Amino acid sequence: MLAFAILSAFAVAPLAPWLHRRAPAASSWLLALLPLMVTGYFLTLLPAAADGAVVVRYPWVPGLGIELSFLVDGLSLLFALLISAIGAFILIYSGGYLAGQPALGRLQLLLLLFMGSMLGLVMADNLVTLFVFWELTSITSYLLIGFDHEKGENRRAALQGLLVTAGGGLALLAGLVLMGMAGGSYSLSVLLGEGEALRAHALYLPMLLLILVGAFTKSAQVPFHFWLPNAMAAPTPVSAYLHSATMVKAGVYLLARLSPALGETPEWTALLTFVGGLTALTGAVLAVRATDLKRILAYSTVMSLGTLVLLIGIGSETALAAALLFLLAHSLYKGALFLVAGIVDHQTGSRDVTGLRGLRWTMPLTALFAGLAALSLAGVPPLFGFAAKEMVLETALGTGLTVTLTVVISAALTVVAAGLVGVRPFIGEPSPTPKAPREGPWGMLLGPAVLAGGGLLIGLLPVPLIDALLGAALSAVQGRPAVLTTALWHGINPTLALSAAALLAGIAGYRYWNPLRRSLGALDRLAALAPERFYERAMDGLVWLADRQTRLLQNGDLHRYILTVIFTLLVLVGYTLATRHPLMPEISAQLLFHEAVIGAVILIAAVFAATTRSALGAVAALGAAGFGIALIYVLFSAPDLGMTQVLVETLTVVLLVLVLYRLPGFTRISSRARLLADAGVSALAGATITWLLLLAVEVEWSPTISGFFVDNSQSLAHGRNIVNVILVDFRALDTLGEITVLALAALGVYAMVRLRGKER
Repeated sequence: MLAFAILSAFAVAPLAPWLHRRAPAASSWLLALLPLMVTGYFLTLLPAAADGAVVVRYPWVPGLGIELSFLVDGLSLLFALLISAIGAFILIYSGGYLAGQPALGRLQLLLLLFMGSMLGLVMADNLVTLFVFWELTSITSYLLIGFDHEKGENRRAALQGLLVTAGGGLALLAGLVLMGMAGGSYSLSVLLGEGEALRAHALYLPMLLLILVGAFTKSAQVPFHFWLPNAMAAPTPVSAYLHSATMVKAGVYLLARLSPALGETPEWTALLTFVGGLTALTGAVLAVRATDLKRILAYSTVMSLGTLVLLIGIGSETALAAALLFLLAHSLYKGALFLVAGIVDHQTGSRDVTGLRGLRWTMPLTALFAGLAALSLAGVPPLFGFAAKEMVLETALGTGLTVTLTVVISAALTVVAAGLVGVRPFIGEPSPTPKAPREGPWGMLLGPAVLAGGGLLIGLLPVPLIDALLGAALSAVQGRPAVLTTALWHGINPTLALSAAALLAGIAGYRYWNPLRRSLGALDRLAALAPERFYERAMDGLVWLADRQTRLLQNGDLHRYILTVIFTLLVLVGYTLATRHPLMPEISAQLLFHEAVIGAVILIAAVFAATTRSALGAVAALGAAGFGIALIYVLFSAPDLGMTQVLVETLTVVLLVLVLYRLPGFTRISSRARLLADAGVSALAGATITWLLLLAVEVEWSPTISGFFVDNSQSLAHGRNIVNVILVDFRALDTLGEITVLALAALGVYAMVRLRGKER
């Protein structure tokens, strides 16, 4: 049942376009039933997850020790519930956002594929399974970001996101392989219990660095953060789903998941706290400078992701609890704000906060939900965001001055961003917009209403389900039992004072936003050092290198192509032979007279084919050489190969004759010096291959297999004719290849004959 729940999205996704064509108005609501049912099923797993991890295994590639195994514990269940529940609202929202557009079915298909990929990622127990789903999220997100593929901006943003995340995925693959080698298993449930052995292993540092690169690229940590704001070119349902609640948190999930195995070391703490803190500050500053609603939210998401990485790096029980609270709160208010931004854009035709004012009069419900989500983002009581921010500040106070300043500055700038997105467009006198503003449809309002209302409900009232879920998640991240209780009020203490100071500073920053934004314009001087510039230069360098390589190696000169291939072979194989086998092997075999005759015929035919000016003569000579090789096969007890060689040579000669009959005679265009050089290269290549073959003959890698065929032809393949059994059973793929060659040759001859017949 678990595998069905995880993989059901892949089964339903292909039906989305068909369903949209049959019921365009109801398709989004019908498709949303799937993630809602999956959410309900996952909720039934909470008691089992609270008692400990449950692993469900299905055979996949038993010969390689790879299983399609899934791990159910508090952490995977928390992410799975967020993915499926928010996915349902996103599907409903997309029906209103793209109402009446034929492309809606394609968007629904891609959203379901992405949801299935994310569920597989967070539930995976086998490292190979995890990586497969990790890459599926990169591929599906590429298709979603580039959904409006007619626009160059969207294509560039999609490619940039794919290259950054897929590049990190390759590093992650190497890190996971090292982790499996060091831990002696590819099962996460096993590796999480081998923390001491992994941390003491000689491969710990390289595996840690590679895994962190993969996690940092996916979760947009500095210096890989630039792809996330550019991905805002995607439709708003995509931005809300991928870039607030799900995909960008995949790296955070991986770090939290591997924390019991790789955490609590100086390297882990130093790297995560430094990168996370720097990312939080960078995202907060850039969010305040932006004027586009979605880019403000994107940069504030970068800030939030940096905060989560910082907390996981600290690694104390308070820090991990704060990370889980902050993760849940962020998914609720950021998902709501992204959807609100989409409603504003959809209903007014603008996302520029400098030109949006007074929308509360025409869009009161949107204003209400935006205000609730913005208050939670700013950390204002009694919203759930306040409880999460309090625990983050409490963790910072217990860590040190640097971390405390980082968190407080980020929190203050986040208040400014919350005001810009959730307050500024709705207050004041109405301003002109490209479209006459009006309230969005209920399908688009449902998601913001539930997500923003959920933040208020969890903040005001104790919700046992949330406490149980977060407690189980904390137990999974720590690797030991833990209890986590959400509380809005912790008394008057230094944490509350810091929270109030950050809030007041943020309100002041919002009040004087224009001067603040102009003062931050000084950062433009550092634009040349921005990571995105290095990415652009790397892409330009790649194009330059490809151009030079094409001009050098793919210039249309067939002679140069062949010479390059042969020369490369000589360098690689010849160097290896000269350094490891400097002497020619002894030739102990004696040639019989008929064998010498066949060899001489092949040699004479090859020389004649290379020197004659007659096209038909060259074809005939090559045919003679091929028939000589067929005789060698027969002499060495390989009649099947000999028969195949005869048929192929016959068909090849016929085909070449039909083609060359219509071509002019050979013309010598090479100089004598070039011909001599080619002859020298050819002779050297022949000598090298001869040397290699003689060495191979001297080595017996394994005993002959003729006895195996004799003993097992009847017992295993149920055939008395050993030759037939070898061809049909033991060497079936080889025989299939030979049949394919014969079929292609026959088709070529048939096509030439038919062409000749039509001309007549």
